[in-house]
Amino acid sequence: MLAQIGIIADAIRPPDIDETVSKAELPRPYCLRMALEKVQAVKAGADDVVLCADTTVALGRRILGKPESPVEAAHFLRMLSGRRHRVITAIAVRRGAKTLSRDVVTTVKMKHLSQADIAAYIATNDWQGKAGGYGIQGPAGALIPWIQGSFSAVVGLPLTETAGLLQAAGYPIHGVKP
Repeated sequence: MLAQIGIIADAIRPPDIDETVSKAELPRPYCLRMALEKVQAVKAGADDVVLCADTTVALGRRILGKPESPVEAAHFLRMLSGRRHRVITAIAVRRGAKTLSRDVVTTVKMKHLSQADIAAYIATNDWQGKAGGYGIQGPAGALIPWIQGSFSAVVGLPLTETAGLLQAAGYPIHGVKP
């Protein structure tokens, strides 16, 4: 996705953090906390720009993480079937001691799903590693009749907001310095 805004990462260093939800933690603060913890966990030089993001699917106050099995993924899809839910993506950018962050909330509606719809989607294995058990950019796109907000945020990186944070951290976007 970064290539869409003219950025090629010098390195990809996945942070190793505990992503456990705290007791009574709400989806939006949880997602922002994850992005901030990730960006702080990455070892980098003082002038390096570090970008991290986290995406959370929220059904009301409930956080639907990455399902651990096809059974759990199907359960998530049954819960989302015919309902609106929120996809929250938080991004954090760090350069030296300065950290900037932002979150984007998009409302997504999933169509009513039959058992056959759910079984067919689960069989694609596209649910694996996806918050809420689906990825809008793949076969699940056929299950989403509309969204209100940022498509790129639902995919996992809100490009407009990411570009803004990177520019604010002094990183040139499309070769243009801030």
